[in-house]
Amino acid sequence: MDVELAVTRSCYHCPILQAELKKLGIPYSIRYLEDDPELQKRLNVKGSPNILVDGELVFRGMPTISELERYFQNRRDD
Repeated sequence: MDVELAVTRSCYHCPILQAELKKLGIPYSIRYLEDDPELQKRLNVKGSPNILVDGELVFRGMPTISELERYFQNRRDD
């Protein structure tokens, strides 16, 4: 499972999101929207954060902690 955070450099949700992913044991990478206008256009995103899993946008905006836990638990069960 390839998890990417597509975020802006000024995203104030990112530290919380990163801490939760680490707590869940989910490895991730970060892509800054300012550096990747193609990604921004392809996903049609203007805000941050965005979570992609295997190239698919699964969360636009900051999910709740329970949504995040539920999503990744379901992915592990598959």
